[in-house]
Amino acid sequence: MEATYPSITISFLAASGGLSLLVAGGELLVSGAIKLAARMGMKPLLIGLTVVAFGTSMPEFFVSLAANSKGYPNIMLGNVVGSNIANIGLILAISALLRPLFVHYTRLRLELWAMFGVGCIFAGITWWGYFGRITGLIFIGLLFWYTWFVYRHPASKAEAIEEETSSYFFIILLCAAGLVFLAAGSDFFIRGAVDVAIYFGISDLIIGLTMAAVGTSLPELASCISAIRRHQTDLLVGNIVGSNLFNLLMVFGGTALFYPFAIPADLLNRDVPVMIGFSFVLLFSIITRHQVSRFIGFILLAAYALYMYILT
Repeated sequence: MEATYPSITISFLAASGGLSLLVAGGELLVSGAIKLAARMGMKPLLIGLTVVAFGTSMPEFFVSLAANSKGYPNIMLGNVVGSNIANIGLILAISALLRPLFVHYTRLRLELWAMFGVGCIFAGITWWGYFGRITGLIFIGLLFWYTWFVYRHPASKAEAIEEETSSYFFIILLCAAGLVFLAAGSDFFIRGAVDVAIYFGISDLIIGLTMAAVGTSLPELASCISAIRRHQTDLLVGNIVGSNLFNLLMVFGGTALFYPFAIPADLLNRDVPVMIGFSFVLLFSIITRHQVSRFIGFILLAAYALYMYILT
């Protein structure tokens, strides 16, 4: 592989600038989507599980499409799996340390089990070693079914979220600007990240699991902090659960429809078990305690730090 940019400094600037555009684009898209959902009368849990989760997964989707189209599927794989790990081990953990997250298990029961179950299904696909168009189509079908079910779920009838009313023109402008930023940011990031990997001799999978994963998870952190300020812990946990599901179903499924991809064995031996393990801890904590306590947040954050140490 040959570097795109003439120096490592420019490559770093391109990667960091691309991440900044991704974060800004995700923020604009989520802000516009929330305003639109509020105007349509959607409820906090429903917004978290669908609108916010979809919006905060868009950076992963754009990075994945850009990576696969340029011939770097391992960055895409590392980005999605690493983002799901970071969403729980970093974003949710930090949120729980700031404020214990009380959640009614009955309101998120199906979603929690769906997140865990789809992770296990992906583990089986990883063992098979290839993600084809048919599998992608099945994942997209599951995504539509999940969205429809959540919309029909009684939990979506909870008290409406307060959101300042904005004009449809302003909402469309926010969403359009977010999509432009996401497209530009993903291109700059992939080119810069590949150069960094070449310069330091790092595998593109590790780049995806670390730099790309943490960077594209920043919109989730921003939306979670906003939810803490609003005392909307259902929206916060719903955002994490929904985002992880969207990452697996939409990003993997949608990318495979355009560019089917092979899956390296390293992902099954090291990273997928970590992703499933973190999902299980979240599921078990909410089943048994109906919350994610500060202690669980500390354990998750410590485990994530250990995982990052092992990778690097």
